[in-house]
Amino acid sequence: MTPEEFGAATGVSRETLDRLRLYASLLARWQRAVNLIGKSTAADIWERHFLDSAQLYPYLAEGPGLVDFGSGAGFPGAVLATLGVKDVHLVESDSRKCAFLRELDRQLGLGMTIHESRIDHLTPWKARSLTARALAPLSQLLDMAEEFLSPDTVCLFLKGESVDRELTEAEKGWNMTASRLPSRTSPTGVILRLTRVERKK
Repeated sequence: MTPEEFGAATGVSRETLDRLRLYASLLARWQRAVNLIGKSTAADIWERHFLDSAQLYPYLAEGPGLVDFGSGAGFPGAVLATLGVKDVHLVESDSRKCAFLRELDRQLGLGMTIHESRIDHLTPWKARSLTARALAPLSQLLDMAEEFLSPDTVCLFLKGESVDRELTEAEKGWNMTASRLPSRTSPTGVILRLTRVERKK
């Protein structure tokens, strides 16, 4: 996928596309020293990483406030910030990846908050939207997220073929309203949108 094809697929502004071009340039430069993304995906950043992240945008909760667990190279949180989401918090424990995220934030002027920390070491706050990509099975994600959840929080998790099994397991301990939305980047991928998530008593 080219930048122009990404722009046509998402309808983003020219300014946003230019910021994502800068993002891609920084990613390529840092990738030589820090393993930010898998080598097999480096040649198709625009679909495998940018579009995969951007497809979450329409499903976020209304208003500012996004917490992204295990941000890595900024997927999906930093891409969503580039698309205009405000008050984005990236949580990443790897110091080298955090250094990249800080430089990305500085050069793109996104105003993100970067937490160099394990999730369970953070002082939690209630999130409007909560995202994670390829981080952990759903039950573990919900355990991590519990103190960040309010009745209005929207969780968006990018999942694969194991989504039904993960949901079945998670529903043993959690009540939730779950929607499975088709991925735009993978025939076996699923966007799992959860609302009204609470631990069973």
